[in-house]
Amino acid sequence: MHIHFDVPADPAYPGRVAAALSSVRLRKYGYVGAVLAAVGAVGFGISREFTWGEQISPLWMAMVVGGLLAMLWGPWVRLRARRRSSGYAVEGAYDITDDNIMMSSGSESGGIAWDGVTQVRDTPEFWIVYVDRMPATVIPRRLMSAEDAETLRAHMAKRGLLQAR
Repeated sequence: MHIHFDVPADPAYPGRVAAALSSVRLRKYGYVGAVLAAVGAVGFGISREFTWGEQISPLWMAMVVGGLLAMLWGPWVRLRARRRSSGYAVEGAYDITDDNIMMSSGSESGGIAWDGVTQVRDTPEFWIVYVDRMPATVIPRRLMSAEDAETLRAHMAKRGLLQAR
């Protein structure tokens, strides 16, 4: 297998990559925030029914506010990543073989051996490639031909790397 495709110098592309990679790391803040907000709201509602509620209702309100802030943390970081990375738009390319994934962008290049890849997650726009538990890079499906995308999907499935969304 040898797949080659180019990445145009699109100012929005680095932002989409940054958002995809950061969403993986920031998902837990949304879950923790939802739990905090729910527990705080329930606690605040229950504390209003009892006489001791006036003393600890600031605790419950702090949990609600903290939970809401934690839920908003991920979208805020992704928005900042999109804005900050838009200036990094340069032409690049991917060369994917049976042995490794080679990426080049501007004057930089690097690669990841398939033997070091532990999993690949499927998102609507990218395949997110993991080395150990960390997302290492993305492979943009929209920039590939349909035949190349299917060949790569079959290769990753054969290696047991591909996981559904």
